[in-house]
Amino acid sequence: NADGSIDLNKVVAAIKADDFHFAKTKLLSLENTIGGKVLPLSYLKEARECVNKHNLALHLDGARVYNAAVKLGVDITEITQYFDSVSICLSKGLGAPVGSLLLGSKALIDKARRWRKVLGGGMRQAGMLAAAGQYALEHHVARLAEDHDNAAYLAEQLNTLAGFDTSTFQIDTNIVYANVAEHIDLKAVAHALKEQNMLFSPGKPLRLVTHLGVTKQDIDSFISALAAEI
Repeated sequence: NADGSIDLNKVVAAIKADDFHFAKTKLLSLENTIGGKVLPLSYLKEARECVNKHNLALHLDGARVYNAAVKLGVDITEITQYFDSVSICLSKGLGAPVGSLLLGSKALIDKARRWRKVLGGGMRQAGMLAAAGQYALEHHVARLAEDHDNAAYLAEQLNTLAGFDTSTFQIDTNIVYANVAEHIDLKAVAHALKEQNMLFSPGKPLRLVTHLGVTKQDIDSFISALAAEI
């Protein structure tokens, strides 16, 4: 759906019949935020009721779930309460150099640890990285609102440029999409801005993400450079 949600009626319709010819449907996975959009708490409640009715588990791809919590003005548990398992990224908006968290039942985490070992994913002497993740959780959550404000400002400034338009996209948090006119050669623009130490992926629609390392002054510099090249 346009708001990032999945039509739960379509989810139910996609559940496999109880037939040994088919794999069993066991899990519904939701992403929040998704494309920068925040799923409403009321929708999460409906999703929980849906999976309970059909004996499914509910997983949250919460790479940017703290952005969702900050946007909604709620504690993260107001979101995660509906899920059996949650994954959270510590880099991205939170600014840690690397790392993710997996949360769930003891049985699930025990199984995940075993599979991590089987697949060679364990890390030695990872305490310094863990410390960076802990610092991010303690100091970089509330400031996500700054990223959201910067994203809104970025969208506003993009709309002042001929050939750029963000109006058809819902911008809730820190991800900005913009339609770009066909006559604008974004690859050439990206190459020119690279010479000024500004990097972006020249896809259409254009996708830009604000984060800990992006200031309003950076946005002004980017917009000025972009305007000079189009």
